[in-house]
Amino acid sequence: MKDEKGNIAAEIQVRYGLTDDRKVFAYIEYVEDGLDYKEFDNFTKDSPFTQSDWASFLQISTRTFQRYKKEDRSFEPIYSERILQIMIIYLKGVEVFGNNKLFYTWLNSESIALGGKKPISFLSSTFGINMLSDELIRIEHGVL
Repeated sequence: MKDEKGNIAAEIQVRYGLTDDRKVFAYIEYVEDGLDYKEFDNFTKDSPFTQSDWASFLQISTRTFQRYKKEDRSFEPIYSERILQIMIIYLKGVEVFGNNKLFYTWLNSESIALGGKKPISFLSSTFGINMLSDELIRIEHGVL
């Protein structure tokens, strides 16, 4: 199914805001197939997140993460889903803040709206990612 959908990172960059059923079903299938390491690497090379950050977001050891790279294998569905969610949040954040440096600064600054925690600490759970999505929408619309 990956070949039919093409590069998921490019697809997300163009259409991440669309949540029609076809897109959601395509993302579900993509997650079930597993995100391959090369595609993950292509997307993340421009992101400010380190390999250690990604290991933390996915709640796996850095060594396990390095093994994915060395063996050039696909991530399991649970990790693929989290990566996809973070990719979407990252692109939304860059859009809202205008560039990845400003978004990364926001991610690493304590937020009153998030209970005084740094937004980056929310990227390791689906609930946290949903909170960040809501917060980015509020920022985008000037509701602080």
